[in-house]
Amino acid sequence: MHSTTILFDLNTGITEEPSCLQEEPLRDPGADDAETGLFVEPKSPQFNIDSNDDDVDEVPINTIHIEPPTHMYEANYNGDFRKEKKGLLVMAALRLGSLPPATLAATTATKKCERFNGGVKVVGDGGGDNGFPPFLPKEVEKIKDPFARNLARRIKRLPVQIGCSESYIMSSCVQPLVQTDPSPVVLLHCFDSSCLEWRRAYPLLEESGLEAWALDVLGWGFSDLGSLPPCNVASKRCHLYQLWKSYIKRPMVLVGPSLGAAVAIDFAVNYPEAVEKLVLINPSVYAEGTGNLAKLPKVVAYVGVSLLKTFPLRLYANLLAFDGIPLSKSVDWTNVGRLHCHMPWWKDATVNFMASGGYNVVSQIKQVKQKTLIICGENDKIVSNQLAMRLLFELPNARMQRVPDSGHLTHVDKPRRVAKLISDFARAK
Repeated sequence: MHSTTILFDLNTGITEEPSCLQEEPLRDPGADDAETGLFVEPKSPQFNIDSNDDDVDEVPINTIHIEPPTHMYEANYNGDFRKEKKGLLVMAALRLGSLPPATLAATTATKKCERFNGGVKVVGDGGGDNGFPPFLPKEVEKIKDPFARNLARRIKRLPVQIGCSESYIMSSCVQPLVQTDPSPVVLLHCFDSSCLEWRRAYPLLEESGLEAWALDVLGWGFSDLGSLPPCNVASKRCHLYQLWKSYIKRPMVLVGPSLGAAVAIDFAVNYPEAVEKLVLINPSVYAEGTGNLAKLPKVVAYVGVSLLKTFPLRLYANLLAFDGIPLSKSVDWTNVGRLHCHMPWWKDATVNFMASGGYNVVSQIKQVKQKTLIICGENDKIVSNQLAMRLLFELPNARMQRVPDSGHLTHVDKPRRVAKLISDFARAK
């Protein structure tokens, strides 16, 4: 069993240095020839999914607040990486699961609900300053990345029932503008992250005509967990099922990057009727949970979690993911990646997940019945390509697609390629 751990991921192996994200310069809002409105000109090169150019797409900025605002998505470049074990304290900080649920959507929704016709509806209260939902941490104002800022304005919380109780969790997601696809694509995220990861690929999926949902797994992102629920694997699975049952309601193409692949496998095995196909991106599925970290004294666990939140550690993770980017950009992306850590219940939720034992899906892999596409970044430094090959042979019905010049966050540094792969796979018979 591969046991090496890297910064910010529970199931990891070591391979080559990830490739650098090369972002094209953005045009200022309102500049000559800059597109405005919800969609850009169909022939715009940044949305040419059929292009052979795998460079990161330039997405025009629209600062006019419409409903919903321009669909831009920021990746959490930091929430998915883990450092090698260097002492108990560092391990406690690095291998901890995290739990700040994310909240994203076109229309801001408060956690207030109204009953109608025996159901529940979200009551929106408009956006806060600069169009940001008021439930986001105030640190969102410090983020400079226009992609992240635009995505933050498209945040929604939906009420998701907890089991058979009358209680609801206001759960964050990016909801599709139109819900008509017989096989919607549902995007999960990496460890200690949020659906902000998908800010580059999500617009491309929408442009391709897919119905795409970007969800925050319970215990990560920006959801409202003021009354902290259990954040163990069973609770995450149940929460995802209740959200699917309430809003999606059709067999889905479930996409999981890194540890999100373990989330997807666990869900597909337990609720096969809800999953038509799987897409696993640089899957991290061979660690046996959080291991000895689950046995740490609570005081030590909280110290470790505090370390996990620190800016230097997150900056290191960002530099590990993308080599050669300007320091100023790394600093900004680090602020994006740790935004959810400012949620007031983040430490408690993270310790709760760690103590629960985390994900161990090794025994479930051969039980997966769905067709599966594995997307593998050739320069992934976080999960060994050998583990991806092992998964390919152990899954009953899987195929693999390698992406050159891509690291661990392939859906971030090669969004056009990933969107094309997902779109083709979702539509294939």
